Amino acid sequence: MFDYQRQAQVRRLLARYLESPSVRHLRDPKQIDRLAEEIVSTVDRTSPLWEKWDAARGELLKASAKTWIPIEDLVAFLNRLPGPRLTRTDVAQRLRALQEEPYAHLYPDERVKDACLALYAAEVEAGTEPTAIIGALQEFADEEERRLDRERQEKWRAEQQAERLALERRFLSGADCKWTPLAGSKAVFMCKNGRAFRLSPTNEKRWALHRIEEPEDAGRLLGVYAARGAANKVIDKIAYEPEPR
Repeated sequence: MFDYQRQAQVRRLLARYLESPSVRHLRDPKQIDRLAEEIVSTVDRTSPLWEKWDAARGELLKASAKTWIPIEDLVAFLNRLPGPRLTRTDVAQRLRALQEEPYAHLYPDERVKDACLALYAAEVEAGTEPTAIIGALQEFADEEERRLDRERQEKWRAEQQAERLALERRFLSGADCKWTPLAGSKAVFMCKNGRAFRLSPTNEKRWALHRIEEPEDAGRLLGVYAARGAANKVIDKIAYEPEPR
C-alpha cells in the first residue's frame, strides 16, 4: 500500500469515527482504542501470513469478535464473500490471532453471551442480513458491557457505604472496630479493647493520635506520627495496658 493510499484509509476511518453524534462515544477510551487498532490493522494489512484474508473479511471478523456469533455461522457468512474457501480452523485461528494482539480488547464478555445469542437468533429469524446483524450485535454488546460495568460500580459503592455505616455504628456503640470516619470528618476513629481513639491529620501532613471518650472530646494526645501504620502499632500496645488515672 502506497503512502497516499494509507493516508486515504486513515482519513476515511477518522471521518467515519467523527460522524458519531455522541461526544461521550467520541471520548470513550475503549472506542478510541478500537479506532487506533482499526487504523493500524487497515494500513498494515498486507502481511502474507494470512493469505485467505482480504480487507473485507478481516474487518468483518474483527467486528464480530466480541459478538458471540456461532463460529459455524460466521464461517458460512465469510465464505459468501469473494476469496478462497475458509475452514472452521481458518476462522478460529485468525480470530484468536486478532484477540491476542496487544491492547486488542477483542475477547467477548461472558456476561453478555446469552443476551447476544438471543438477539442473534431473533435477527436471523427476522431475515436481517449478516453484516447488519454483526453491527447490531456489536452495538448491543458494547452497551451491555457499559451497563453491567455501571451496575458493578454502583454495587461496589453501595457495599462500601454499607460497610462504612456498619463501622460507624460499631464505633458509636462502643464495640471494637477498625478506623472509620464519622459524618465525613477528616479524622478517623477506632475502638480497641473497649477504648476509643481518634487519628487526625495535622498541617504538617502527619497524624495526631488521641485517646478519647466521645468523638467530640479534645482527648489526651498520645503522639504525632508520620504514618497511620505507626499509630496502629502504638494502639496495639497501649490498648491493653493500664490507663493513667
